[in-house]
Amino acid sequence: MPTPLVLRFDDPRARSLSLVGGKAANLGVLTAAGLPVPVGVCLTTEAYRRVTERAGLEDVLGALATTPAGDVPALNALASRARELVLAAPVPGDIADAVRASADGPVAVRSSATAEDLPHASFAGQQDTYLNVIGADAVLDAVRRCWASLWTDRAVAYRAANDIDHGSVLLAVIVQEMVRSRTAGVMFTANPVTGRRREAVIDAAPGLGEAVVSGAVNPDHFVVDTATGRITERRLGDKRLVVRPLAGGGVEHVPAGPGDTERIGGIGDTGDTGSTAGACVTDAQLRALAALGDRVERHYGAPQDTEWAIDADGVLWLTQARPITTLHPIPRHAEPPTWTTTAGGPGERDEPDEPGGTRVYFCFSLAQGLYRPITPMGMSAFRLLSSSVYRMLGIPVPDGPAGAPVVAEAGGRLFFDVTGPVRGRVGRALFPRILDVMEARSARVLRGLFDDPRFGVTHTSPLPALRRAARLASRFHIPSRAVRALLAPASAHRDVRTVTRLIRSRLAAPEGATPLERLDHVEQVLGHRVMPLLPSVAPSAAAGFVMLGLAAKALGDRARPGELQTVLRGLPHNVTTEMDLALWRLATRIRRDPESTALLLGTPAAELAGRFATGSLPDVAGDGLAEFLSVYGGRAVAEIDLGLPRWSEDPTHIIGVLTNYLRLEDPALAPDVVFARGAAEATAMIRTLGRRAGGLRGRLVRFALGRARALVGLREMPKYILVTALAAMRAELLVVGAELAARGVLDDADDVFFLTVREVRAALTGPSPSGEGTPAALVARRRAEAARELRRRHVPRVLLSDGTEPEAVAVRAPVEGALTGTPASAGTVTGVARVVLDPVGARLEPGEILVCPSTDPGWTPLFLTAGGLVMEMGGANSHGAVVAREYGIPAVVGVSGATEHIVTGRSVTVDGTSGSVLTTPGTDGDAVATSVTVSVTDTVTDTVADTVIPGAVTPGGAGG
Repeated sequence: MPTPLVLRFDDPRARSLSLVGGKAANLGVLTAAGLPVPVGVCLTTEAYRRVTERAGLEDVLGALATTPAGDVPALNALASRARELVLAAPVPGDIADAVRASADGPVAVRSSATAEDLPHASFAGQQDTYLNVIGADAVLDAVRRCWASLWTDRAVAYRAANDIDHGSVLLAVIVQEMVRSRTAGVMFTANPVTGRRREAVIDAAPGLGEAVVSGAVNPDHFVVDTATGRITERRLGDKRLVVRPLAGGGVEHVPAGPGDTERIGGIGDTGDTGSTAGACVTDAQLRALAALGDRVERHYGAPQDTEWAIDADGVLWLTQARPITTLHPIPRHAEPPTWTTTAGGPGERDEPDEPGGTRVYFCFSLAQGLYRPITPMGMSAFRLLSSSVYRMLGIPVPDGPAGAPVVAEAGGRLFFDVTGPVRGRVGRALFPRILDVMEARSARVLRGLFDDPRFGVTHTSPLPALRRAARLASRFHIPSRAVRALLAPASAHRDVRTVTRLIRSRLAAPEGATPLERLDHVEQVLGHRVMPLLPSVAPSAAAGFVMLGLAAKALGDRARPGELQTVLRGLPHNVTTEMDLALWRLATRIRRDPESTALLLGTPAAELAGRFATGSLPDVAGDGLAEFLSVYGGRAVAEIDLGLPRWSEDPTHIIGVLTNYLRLEDPALAPDVVFARGAAEATAMIRTLGRRAGGLRGRLVRFALGRARALVGLREMPKYILVTALAAMRAELLVVGAELAARGVLDDADDVFFLTVREVRAALTGPSPSGEGTPAALVARRRAEAARELRRRHVPRVLLSDGTEPEAVAVRAPVEGALTGTPASAGTVTGVARVVLDPVGARLEPGEILVCPSTDPGWTPLFLTAGGLVMEMGGANSHGAVVAREYGIPAVVGVSGATEHIVTGRSVTVDGTSGSVLTTPGTDGDAVATSVTVSVTDTVTDTVADTVIPGAVTPGGAGG
């Protein structure tokens, strides 16, 4: 059948992304669900394809493929050329006739790209919308300009920044009945700043919705608890501007008059006009909006960013819905779905999962310095390890591969449910103190929850925790090991070597093992054998830290700030330091061989890695690297994820470090010299502190600090042993993956790491699924998800089960002298201000704070380098706010007189959590940011809303 040129919203084919684009597909879904969508049709991507296939875009596409995302001038020039070609392309008669036939009364003509309004990419606001278009010829002209808007500067820059192939994107065009709205705006069905689910955030203003999404006005702002209908926040804006349709077509921007803010009745109203004088919507309408948003969210199974309008008769219309793409997912305890179930999508709702009330989740991934997502097999390994820890504590685990009950994951990151410690007396005393050393920022966030009535202390007795600790200490002889280490540190070092040899002997699967037997071996090692060995090592390092604390107590204020840290310089017996020094010794040997030195300094690391694999490096370099990898080849960047390659598989990174060592010419900066100097300083400091304490106290201090130096270096050993085991299990799983690839179940052996242990077992033993339900299809989806998660700009340290990020809602005291506005994108950043009144020709140095009256999508390229945003107009849902959240930069909007009070070149601190902007004296008024201190409290990011610019053409579409 021929591909249709025009489809009505109620046609089932109007939900096909490739045929109608993201925006129209969503309108088709909403129409089919019986939601109040204005009627309309879609000119399909077939029309765009036919018009542009002879437009001569091939050269432009080729140039764009090789242009870096950061080269904005080159991208803009290519975008301009593409627009010219599309606008010059002739429109075939049948397409022109189809467009003219759809022009019936005032309509909105809206772009709908195939890479837009998707669950993982918004692209909203990047193409144009034309409002109140009247007449067949005017509609055809608007359609042509929509096609050309696929090549606006902002759309091209957005695709380049998100690494999306320009040639793969097509454009459909919506022609939709125009809603002559009395009031309109934007509604998020989850709070885009705090992350809290089941909380509708509504911005409203008189007239067309363009005024709200463009940031042209400070709208009325409301927050509604969706479950109860309670309005929890009200903040009225000035609403000085109204956007109205003109009689002959197009729109006008005029000052608001007294009648514009007069509220009207309609859907949901039962005589309740609300208690907020001057608001453009009633309380009943707010509740009706929240209920509508809830219907939309339930239908999609995920929070939505919607646009709405109320017409002169009080009828509520839904003009657009799109996913809020960058809310962080809520942690889930169960394993991810396999190919036998639906992996996400409609019906699997992203809503609070609160057994026994709101839960508190701590991100272990961030605590380990791991921002990237963990592979599914890496997550599966952690679940097995957690089961082993629970068994050590005497707690039964019904399903080992599913992990301990506290383990959860979200966005590919590992979270622990720490509600128990937060609500227990012992947990409150110990857990934050451990984090003070490990991840101090998380400790502050958790302590901030102690006053929350939802997390009051319910476990008051310390006895259960003490009994469990006593059993663990007795079973693994922890006290005696610690005492032995203090009395004879050399015995602790011998124990470490013994455990290391023992674990290595337990890692290899039996020779000739089948793939299934190898998988069994992986489960046994991770689920039973590794973790019980760690108590043989950990007490020694713990004893060293106890000695450090004892010395600090004995010294009191006799120790000046930083002196005790000096004692820990140049620590011996640290396996990571030993690795670094081993690499330096290799660099020293290579430096004595001119051939090896010249080759390494003049060849890219990736090429050197290839030569090492083929054995074509000079002997000094090749043999030395092989020797190093034989000891440390199981390590890697992000090594706690066994799904990532080890250095022995891909030595590119370590070769790069080795090459940097060769470039080090200052002998005083040589790692072995620095280490020796630190050790000497530590020894001297111990003598100094001992003399300062004097007498018996001084001897105690010298003994305690000497033992600390002898034992604290062992702190790395538990992790090193664990990483060694993970590397060995990775090798076993690669063999299993190779077998599955040979059977045709997977495309590549490495694909096995995008399945879980349970899924690999099913693939080895069960019947092979077919179609999109195959393991290979699941791997492809997960690889794409991992690629998207790699681009996530913010991962919360602590997250509640209702989606709230406590750090984003922390109440801070107002700063005296600060400008205030609406918090729009959480986080704090300090940088040099750049006041920009017109984006044309403007440029921001990396990290500068953009200060402007308002923004529309034409400003988007400036956000690529901005460190923060201050805007005079707009609300939390206006274009500048949502783009700031997507790009991960702190933002405050609605700051009155910002462009007058802030001067270019001044240092500015933007607090997007509290809504304050603090300026400090700078240098001259036209200074350039040469160094910027960024302390981003990260941000709860959000989708980019469709938006508008003044005039009849509006990028995106306020729809009503």
